[in-house]
Amino acid sequence: MNVLIIEDEKSLALEIAGFLGKEGFMIDHAWKKSSASEKIFVNSYDFILLDLGLPDGNGFDLLHQLKNLPGREDGVIILTARNAVDDRIKGLEEGADDYLAKPFSLSELLARMHAITRRKHKLEKNEVNIHGLTLDIRNRTVIFNNERINLTKKEYEIFNYLVLNKNRVISRMNLTEHVWGDILEINSDSNFVDVHVKNLRKKLANLIPIDWFETVRSIGYRINI
Repeated sequence: MNVLIIEDEKSLALEIAGFLGKEGFMIDHAWKKSSASEKIFVNSYDFILLDLGLPDGNGFDLLHQLKNLPGREDGVIILTARNAVDDRIKGLEEGADDYLAKPFSLSELLARMHAITRRKHKLEKNEVNIHGLTLDIRNRTVIFNNERINLTKKEYEIFNYLVLNKNRVISRMNLTEHVWGDILEINSDSNFVDVHVKNLRKKLANLIPIDWFETVRSIGYRINI
């Protein structure tokens, strides 16, 4: 999953990035409203961590921009000063998913991100059972017969994203964006997504011999549950 951190306090942004990076998230930064606006327009994110007080503008403008883009489902957590009650209320009313008052625990941030994922995908807990496998979202593992399956980081991310969006066609571009990050840095002619899906499909089929992924010609993939 990929995260955009919009925070002008660089020490805090780097602390968050280091923590979430160790948890397996892809991290993108923006220190100013102008650069954040460009990134939001070009890329979609699983999560946006939004500081409201930016040096060149108000974070609420970025929230408005995001909510006016069609088809966007980015989870937004507002980072705000502890006494800014009005800002917290306004942010939630205008579409943010949650807020954290500074200073906050990084473990609490991660827990809130997991909670948003559960709500978004209508999960009762941090795991999904599919065709005899258990996808553990919190621990980022796939389990079969009580044993962890040896997937690469990218294979796990692909499987995780397709399972969470089960029964939906996910384009190669969308899958690339959410697993690899900034699409501007990626060669659109590369077939690396298909190679990873092929390897993942083979590993899973060796455990449970079914056709895990439907290939939707010229578009992408869908996992049917």
